[in-house]
Amino acid sequence: MRSHLLNDTTAEQYRRSVTAGVERVAAKLATTERPFTGVTVDALAPRIEQIDLDRPLHDTAAVLDELEDVYLRDAVYFHHPRYLAHLNCPVVIPAVLGEAILSAVNSSLDTWDQSAGGTLIERRLIDWTAERIGLGPAADGVFTSGGTQSNLQALLLAREEAKSDDLAKLRVFASEASHFSVKKSAKLLGLDADSVVVIPVDHDQRMQTVALARELERCTRDGLVPMAVVATAGTTDFGSIDPLPEIAELCAQHGTWMHVDAAYGCGVLASVKRRALLDGIERADSVTVDYHKSFFQPVSSSAVLVRDASTLRHATYHAEYLNPRRMVQERIPNQVDKSLQTTRRFDALKLWVTLRVMGADGIGELFDEVCDLAREGWRLLAADPRYDVVVEPSLSTLVFRYVPAAVTDPAEIDRANLYARKALFASGEAIVAGTKVGGRHYLKFTLLNPETKASDIAAVLDLIAGHAEQYLGESLDRAS
Repeated sequence: MRSHLLNDTTAEQYRRSVTAGVERVAAKLATTERPFTGVTVDALAPRIEQIDLDRPLHDTAAVLDELEDVYLRDAVYFHHPRYLAHLNCPVVIPAVLGEAILSAVNSSLDTWDQSAGGTLIERRLIDWTAERIGLGPAADGVFTSGGTQSNLQALLLAREEAKSDDLAKLRVFASEASHFSVKKSAKLLGLDADSVVVIPVDHDQRMQTVALARELERCTRDGLVPMAVVATAGTTDFGSIDPLPEIAELCAQHGTWMHVDAAYGCGVLASVKRRALLDGIERADSVTVDYHKSFFQPVSSSAVLVRDASTLRHATYHAEYLNPRRMVQERIPNQVDKSLQTTRRFDALKLWVTLRVMGADGIGELFDEVCDLAREGWRLLAADPRYDVVVEPSLSTLVFRYVPAAVTDPAEIDRANLYARKALFASGEAIVAGTKVGGRHYLKFTLLNPETKASDIAAVLDLIAGHAEQYLGESLDRAS
């Protein structure tokens, strides 16, 4: 079995095996005509369950043939222009190259003696991101697995900086459109069930700062501790950006930690034409960024940044076998001192290779394209009498609802939209997401593919309307 270990004696076998896999994927990408085959759980599950994992095939080509049957054929392909659902982006080739390199070398980014140059590359990218945000010379951060972990770590730091002996008194403020990980993080951090104070949003799905000011004042008046305000720069459902300057001012007045969840909106940091959308982010105490959303990186590639590097000490634990205290005196840089993780992939390499090949402007131009496309899509929806569109997009998300002229029952319209989404997914012709607005079911386009065109949006809208009309016709038949 040693012949399967990657080392100096198997380098040629490695080249052949990886090349064979790359050729399979390349062929699949070149010939995929729709984002999904429409396969069902009942059809796919038996094919996977019947595979005996205790009887290996002992042949790479045979394994790739099997993989074609159980994965590649029916995978959801984000690179297709009619994948319009979640915050999943097509990836850029330099990042995939970085992924191949980091997987083969297999550095672990916890300590210097496991990563050396990888440690310094990650630190340089953290500095670069902090500079783009404008956090100042004392800033620092670390790569994470994603926005949920980044938000958790940021709120951990905020909890410790609040310096309260009574966790029951701590309060976190976030808008009703914020990510669910805020409430999840509060629970993991041992805070009370009512510790997250939900702030209403305005018509544009942005946090109402008047309401935030009122709740902060009430918190202080009641003898509670305003631990953190979580502002969102790119909500999952709407792509809306909270009023960051006003929130920063309120946080300063109340001595409250300001965290900006820019997991989605971080692509604006690379944009020349839209950078002003994030004005105020430079006043944050911590920021979440997901490069695997709007920087076109493969999952996972995320980071949490902080204004004051010393606050990262709250995540530091010293183990004699790993990062003994003497390493601090010897000025040996260990990333585990800043991270919630120990063993950690060198995900920073993907962004490094991307920046060295494409440059930040190249990334920003791609993100600008999808934001421009969203505005075209909004104009199409606003002019289409079949649809109700919720808000004009700030980034690249559109939330809308099919509204037939002859039906007035909101519940029936809900069912028509749900049916249309499900039928479209089953057809494999396009994939869209869904959410709720005001308790009603809406559909959602999350546009992250620069290859998607306005004509694709128009075609998918026609498909949705066709499925919804089919459902309503059948509903009328059943009722008659």
